[in-house]
Amino acid sequence: MLSGHGIVENVFDYNIIIRVFAAVCYGFILGLERELTNKYAGLRTHILVCLGACIFTIISIYGFPTVVTDDYANGIRDTGRVAAQIVSGIGFIGAGAVLRNGPMIFGLTTAATLWIAAAIGMACGSGMLTLGLAATVFAVAVLTLIRIFEKEFLPSGTRTIRRYNLTLYCSSADEAPIKEFLDKKFEVINFAVKQTNFQENKIKLTATLEIQKKERLTSLYDDLKRFSNIESASILEVND
Repeated sequence: MLSGHGIVENVFDYNIIIRVFAAVCYGFILGLERELTNKYAGLRTHILVCLGACIFTIISIYGFPTVVTDDYANGIRDTGRVAAQIVSGIGFIGAGAVLRNGPMIFGLTTAATLWIAAAIGMACGSGMLTLGLAATVFAVAVLTLIRIFEKEFLPSGTRTIRRYNLTLYCSSADEAPIKEFLDKKFEVINFAVKQTNFQENKIKLTATLEIQKKERLTSLYDDLKRFSNIESASILEVND
């Protein structure tokens, strides 16, 4: 890849292709876990982050002459200069994955996963494919096994509390009774009402609920049936 004068030649290198392919594969594995759990950053985001970090690392290693000597410069290249910027640059993407809704913050785990994806890409770009594979396996293990551990062995911990977004389309006359019902049964973080445009006296009611026991969630639909003017109801879990 490098000529005798330290200048990069455009030579097809199977070793580079293998590194890039490994970065895509490892990014796919990491992103798949986020995709299956319906997170904001999924397959494409993690693959691209891992691939981009790999490319930048390869450029940092091979893209510059080993020794620069001309009328304007005289010195040895710094192979870590470009790669070092990946660590700080990935923070911008990670920050975009973090969402804040009042006192609640979502997406920190996904942001950390993107950070790990960049590290795995750098490992692939530098030729440390075994390290990249090990990091991928451990990262997926942490994301899946620790979640199971929290549910099974921390029954009284705060991590067992799940947050859900409840959306209802109902009559405006049911606003007060529904709010009273939710306040009695759940910890209501946010409660908002919006007038719909397609029907008079119809509202869109949204609430963020903290629920600790899963059976309380499964009975929620049955409890809502007593409000005869509810047209539709949906519940979506909101977590990292």
